[in-house]
Amino acid sequence: MGVFQGGDLRKISGGRKRRSRKPRKHEIGSYPTETKLSSADVRDVERVYGGSTKVRLRYAAYANILNPKTGQFTKARITGILETPANREYVRRGIIVRGTMIQTEAGKARVVSRPSQDGVVNAILLEEAPG
Repeated sequence: MGVFQGGDLRKISGGRKRRSRKPRKHEIGSYPTETKLSSADVRDVERVYGGSTKVRLRYAAYANILNPKTGQFTKARITGILETPANREYVRRGIIVRGTMIQTEAGKARVVSRPSQDGVVNAILLEEAPG
């Protein structure tokens, strides 16, 4: 189902405006994809405006972790969500967005990709796991 993202139909005072025309096809958006922590990765491929496709990550279990000291990428399982600057309720709900601090098997990392837009969780390692 589409979401209308065209002009606002309310005045600053709160009064209603008259609609001068019907909504247009290019004004249709979609609901946000909230990537949740899960036991397996689940992706959806959606057609977007203009005929392109967008890979959305619905559920995430793994992350590509960059170790800045060595410059190497490793794939690690996400074990938990520590903090989200965008919305503190996302931690409780298990939602991963850009900027989220995650705990992985490799250690503590910060998400630098947009999982709901890119279809993958990329992160930078902040502190390595002991051992």
